[in-house]
Formats: sequence, C-alpha cells, structure tokens
Amino acid sequence: MAWRKKSGGDQSSAGPSDCYADDGEKVPRGHVPMVTGCGERVLVPVRLLAAPCIAELLDMAAETYGYSQPGVLRITCDAGHFQRVIDDVLERAG
Repeated sequence: MAWRKKSGGDQSSAGPSDCYADDGEKVPRGHVPMVTGCGERVLVPVRLLAAPCIAELLDMAAETYGYSQPGVLRITCDAGHFQRVIDDVLERAG
C-alpha cells in the first residue's frame, strides 16, 4: 500500500489507456486510489478490497457519501485507523 501526498503529476507521456487519480498522478495497475477522512491519499491493492473489514469501511463510506460520489473513493476513517486496518489485513493474509 502506498501513502502519497497530493502533488501535480506529469501527464505528458500518458497514453489513452492510462488511469489517473484526481490529482493527475498515475495509479499503478492493481491499485485503487482512496482518500481518508483527513484528506490523506492512499493507493490500496485491489486484492485487499475483498477483506471483510475493508468492505465494512466501504459500506460506511457509501452510507455517508452515497454510491455516486465522483472521483476517488472516500472513506470516513482517519489515516491512522485505516493504516491499522490495512496492516491487520496484510498480517492475516500472511
């Protein structure tokens, strides 16, 4: 998982199939960009989205923001809590 600060990315070499987060930074294949409740941007591996605790955070975000939120997925917890959840999921995955 990568934690990134918001910064302008260089899109000059982008091809038509490249995927970019809201701030123009390229998202690596197999990752989903998310924003925590405190505004920290996080790149989460897609394989972690199936974990029950991540799914619960996504359900809470859907209740708060709705299913049609534009742009990057937003989750309601702060960055510290989200990091602990991700660490727990990675530890269980072995």
